[in-house]
Amino acid sequence: MANSCLQLSALMISFIGWIGIVIATATNDWVMTCKYGMNTCRKMDELGAKGLWTECVISTALYHCVSLTQILELPAYIQTSRALMITGSLLGLPGLGMVLTAMPCISMGDDPQSAKNKRSVLGGVLILVLALCGAVSTVWFPIGVHHEQGLMSFGFSLYAGWVGTAFSLLGGAMITCCSSDSPQPYNNHDSNRFYYSKGQGPGNPVAPSTNHAKSAHV
Repeated sequence: MANSCLQLSALMISFIGWIGIVIATATNDWVMTCKYGMNTCRKMDELGAKGLWTECVISTALYHCVSLTQILELPAYIQTSRALMITGSLLGLPGLGMVLTAMPCISMGDDPQSAKNKRSVLGGVLILVLALCGAVSTVWFPIGVHHEQGLMSFGFSLYAGWVGTAFSLLGGAMITCCSSDSPQPYNNHDSNRFYYSKGQGPGNPVAPSTNHAKSAHV
């Protein structure tokens, strides 16, 4: 029962982490860029926002975005972050599906427990890979923007990516750890069992087949 509750908790944590990664991938508020200082740029209407897909200029009366479609001309940190975030978002769905079908409360025919454990471990590994993709992207992207454009502050999308990475790492580790095969205790009660026929004491055990034969004639 405790193991089932642990698996369910890990599944919910992993699901929240995957949602965070998807939100970070789909939105573009990763970093806020500025050439002088954040307060100065807000006053001068020269504040910018940059994400995986667009680069925007934010002012009081204007919010203009330019799509980053020149794939071959983009810096390496943007291309790599795109690839890793897309990969992580795609890996999350089969990983969560494997863990869900391996839950003790779900039965798929005559699926043995060992097969469920293997499927759950594989799902946990996929979720850990998802967390690794999110961690590399959300760390490398702001470092690349800082080296390229200078001053910046973190945006909503980057925080969502960090939260998703942390939850996915925790959930994947919990799933992988609690999905191992539990050792079956050896029951030697049957090996020490004696059969007795009528008229014999406990000190004279005989073979089970002989006992049954003698008991039938008594």
